[in-house]
Amino acid sequence: MTKDKNIHTTPEFGVDSRYTSETVYQSEATALMEARLQRMKGLSKDDVIRAKLMQLKLKMQEFIKQPIHEKQHYFSIFLQQYIDTIYSKRTVFANDMGITPVQLSQIINNHRTPQDDFILKLMIHSEMIFKDVCDFQKELWYQVYSHEKLCKMMSTQHEWQAKLKQEVCVSEPIAKYEKKDK
Repeated sequence: MTKDKNIHTTPEFGVDSRYTSETVYQSEATALMEARLQRMKGLSKDDVIRAKLMQLKLKMQEFIKQPIHEKQHYFSIFLQQYIDTIYSKRTVFANDMGITPVQLSQIINNHRTPQDDFILKLMIHSEMIFKDVCDFQKELWYQVYSHEKLCKMMSTQHEWQAKLKQEVCVSEPIAKYEKKDK
């Protein structure tokens, strides 16, 4: 980074920018990108796989911490990233998991919900893969899947609530009581 004693505080360069012009900014950005690419060229295939797996783990952990949001298919996105990071062909993964490639494709494309058996196998598979990469809680897959289901239910609440509310009644309500101040 170019060090300049005249730090600009104009909005176009940020409050604490050390860039004196757009040209300096662009040249520094180019130099940084070239340095990153040079470093990435030196990584082995195993290092790249390890980095991708750690990144996937962090994304999954972040997802389950998020509040309920619109329905999206994060489980299948994470599963796809996991498979594509480790395997050159998805059919090999399907064989390793004891399912057909068609079943795997249906899960990835959200045409079929994964059975508990599949998720349990995925947990075992992940445990074996991650053991030399980083600490990975195998139950993370099930947590992601459960959180996704909850998000889907809550985001479609307007569709199912009115109908189901008609089918629910409370025959013995709890008596209301007033709290006494002490």
